[in-house]
Amino acid sequence: MSRARPATSRRRRRVRRGAHPRPRWGRGQGERGSASIELVILLPILFALMFLGMQGALIYHARSVALAAASEGAQTAAVEHGQASDGIAAASAFLADAGGDRVLDDASVTGALSATQATITVTGASLSVVPGWTPQVEQSASVTRELLSEEP
Repeated sequence: MSRARPATSRRRRRVRRGAHPRPRWGRGQGERGSASIELVILLPILFALMFLGMQGALIYHARSVALAAASEGAQTAAVEHGQASDGIAAASAFLADAGGDRVLDDASVTGALSATQATITVTGASLSVVPGWTPQVEQSASVTRELLSEEP
């Protein structure tokens, strides 16, 4: 004998108390493409941070090279019979050895001598990863001149 259910009884779905029924489309289907949207939003921010860090490093390097060249030129000009032209030549040679236009573009070196000090100034433009923007760099170094005096 087979047990048949009466025609009047309905099948009831069991629903756990406190739980929501699962959506028809399944789990996680409502978040399709969210990774692509996150990538579109976060990738430009990541690239901007990378380029900002790279630009900061390029400016720092150009300033360091300009200061080292100015210091080298000031020390050369500060010797007892040194001239401003000697300091300018030494700073220009240092810039050429350090990379020239690949480090400091359109570099110019100026110098001044007083009775007690030699000052060399190096100016130029740092390399830039931002189109249309060329950060300017100016560094100066002053050294006390060497003077020999005779004893009375």
